[in-house]
Amino acid sequence: MNTHPAMINDADRWRSRDLAVLWHPCTQMREHPDALPLWPVARGEGAWLIGHDGRRLVDGVSSWWTNLHGHAEPRIAEAIARQARTLEQVILAGFSHAPAVELAERLLAIAPREPGRAPLSKVFYADNGSAGVEVALKMAFHWHRNRGDRGRSKFVALSNGYHGETIGALAVGDVPLYRRVYAPLLMDALFAPSPDAFGADDAEQRAEEAADALAGLLDAHAGEICALILEPLVQCAGGMRMHHPAYLRRARALCDAHGIFLIADEIATGFGRTGTLFACEQAGIQPDLLCLSKGLTGGFLPLCAVLATQTIYDGFLDDSRERAFLHSHSYSGNPLACAAALASLEILENDDTIARNRVTAAKMAALAAPFASHPAVADVRQSGMILAIELHPEPSERPAPRDIADKRVLRMYRAALAHGVLLRPLGDVLYWMPPYCIDDAQLELMADATRAAIQAAHIDAADQEPPACV
Repeated sequence: MNTHPAMINDADRWRSRDLAVLWHPCTQMREHPDALPLWPVARGEGAWLIGHDGRRLVDGVSSWWTNLHGHAEPRIAEAIARQARTLEQVILAGFSHAPAVELAERLLAIAPREPGRAPLSKVFYADNGSAGVEVALKMAFHWHRNRGDRGRSKFVALSNGYHGETIGALAVGDVPLYRRVYAPLLMDALFAPSPDAFGADDAEQRAEEAADALAGLLDAHAGEICALILEPLVQCAGGMRMHHPAYLRRARALCDAHGIFLIADEIATGFGRTGTLFACEQAGIQPDLLCLSKGLTGGFLPLCAVLATQTIYDGFLDDSRERAFLHSHSYSGNPLACAAALASLEILENDDTIARNRVTAAKMAALAAPFASHPAVADVRQSGMILAIELHPEPSERPAPRDIADKRVLRMYRAALAHGVLLRPLGDVLYWMPPYCIDDAQLELMADATRAAIQAAHIDAADQEPPACV
């Protein structure tokens, strides 16, 4: 599109002001403003991000997997505005309010259910996904401690998993780029092999083999483990690696056999991303602790909910305050965030979003199918509204398999931007995780941008760079 000079100047002013004062997340700031373009966003509209320079980008990654229904969704915006005129914040210790209660009731009503198992029955609010993982880890450890079992102080996680950036969450993550530097600060977790099906002829067999390895690890550390934490079906930050539901069924049974809790981190996979409301549903299992965030509010406000069983809740009831769960956040159960979440859940139900997503997911699969025969592509895989295209790795001089800051990744990122789409590659993996409102033309644009990104991945940076963003 033709951009008015005044709009370009406006964007440049915002870019300059930003770089003077902001330190951006998950970014090597040395790359700004040249290698990594900084694009000031003026507003959002459905699946579009619209810059101060007037350019439009399809948000192919749902703004870090948070946005469900589209930017500036009026029904959520109105729910927040309505709540803001009534109550914006109140301490949740010793006080309560309708949005927090109603949201908890709604989440417990739609949470995964497993026949013969007591349902999840209590909700603890936190501010974000990492904080929610910390809550779940602490609950699992503290519950065993309250029972007098001081031998259980370890956690089992999966290789290549990711659960957030706080110290406890990093300790149970296994993406080297994020945890390497902080390793001396982290508790020692036990890592079981990932069940991901990459390169496997039989995904279910790979899952069973990984579950056998998990069984051996649990046997070797009997009496030492509090909980197993995992991302059901998709290891997102680990490169969108996917596994068969059979692993979750075995993991659930193994946790029961060893008296340990199963923590399901559905922060990224929840609310329809994998084709069902929650990924656990596809295995027919129910965790003991369920972490929900990101899409919980439709992408409008930060909020996390940790759902727990009655057994876990009862383990903290005592006359001693030390045996209570004293974890807290200033904005726990914030009324504005709860109102946004309630509105988002209403949209999911009223718009029959899960059924509509199946149609969209089929269109995504058809658009991505030709990439499978591309000589640069090692794998194309999909779980509902998450689709990943993994390239063959470059020769081994790369710093890490999931490094988001190497030159190849930057070339792909810039090429996609130049074609009007925000894609944020995870190392060798280009992925699509768009808002659910994305239309056919935007899907086509996303496929075109991906094709350009794959081509850019094989440009020798010394000879040629992809075009600058236009």
